[in-house]
Amino acid sequence: MKFACSIPSMIGILLLAIPVASAIEQPEPKPAVIAPLATQSLLTDITVLPSNRLIAVGERGHILWSDNGSHWQQAEVPVRANLNAVYFVDANYGWAVGHDASILHSQDGGISWQLQQFLPELDKPLLDVVFENTEHGIAVGAYGMMYRTRDGGANWQAEFHLELLDEEEQDYLLELKEDDPELYAIELTAILPHFNRVYVAGDQLMMVGEAGFFAISDDFGQHWELLEPFYHGSLFDVAVTAEGHWLAVGLRGHVFLSEDEGESWQEMVLASQATINSVIVRPEAIYLTGNAGLWAVSTDQGQNFTFRTEAEGRAIVNAVPYQQQMILATELGIRQLVQQKPE
Repeated sequence: MKFACSIPSMIGILLLAIPVASAIEQPEPKPAVIAPLATQSLLTDITVLPSNRLIAVGERGHILWSDNGSHWQQAEVPVRANLNAVYFVDANYGWAVGHDASILHSQDGGISWQLQQFLPELDKPLLDVVFENTEHGIAVGAYGMMYRTRDGGANWQAEFHLELLDEEEQDYLLELKEDDPELYAIELTAILPHFNRVYVAGDQLMMVGEAGFFAISDDFGQHWELLEPFYHGSLFDVAVTAEGHWLAVGLRGHVFLSEDEGESWQEMVLASQATINSVIVRPEAIYLTGNAGLWAVSTDQGQNFTFRTEAEGRAIVNAVPYQQQMILATELGIRQLVQQKPE
């Protein structure tokens, strides 16, 4: 496999702790408001638990749960920040992340939530979170933010991985560390691209982001390898098909397919230029969701997609299959879509 950089043996993999505390007194988090119309507000992620419970997260700290897909209840949440992603390792233990580098945790299947991290002084959002088990997880976000926990979120440690930069940027940063430590500390918070999504593919993690960023890890993000760039726009999701092909999607309807584990990529020509937000891989088909109500279906492992518009033409951010339906997290809240058997 070709990668964009090789780490000189004298450098190895540089892992740096980034200070997260501030001497300036920070505002206390305010709890989310219980809103009668929360199911109609912007929702940004949705997942289904092994218990068959649905959990959706969205703006202003809204977290919704449902045991049937029709009746939804809003959980009490100790922070009002916009939430961007939710991940559960089992029917009970889950995490949600969002703006102000907020991290929330549930131990009862999403009914109640506790705040594990709140850093408004950073003025940066976390965009995704994944866990290997109930103890070990990572959260990623804007400008290369990455936090890791090994104790279920009781403690989160910021990380910086030098190997996620190309060789020129690595050399610049290492020289700066020697010549100007103050500027070096500033650059650590801005030199990396936004990490938009982390995807668990068996024993491997895939991470995509701004400016065509694509990296993989075989040890749950403790070390990374940067793929050779194949696109210069933002990527918002990645998935592996039933045949083992890699599918990456992003801005303006861009879809890329690799049949050789990232060695080469084929750009798929789609009928829509709406930004694609997520990929859902199922045995029967591959589904894409996107802005302008984009809903696309492929029954040939991503070679071709058919399109239609859903959610009143508003953004569909993510979706999950549920009891012969697709439950959509959209700009207009929860939407239900009866699954039609792909032809």
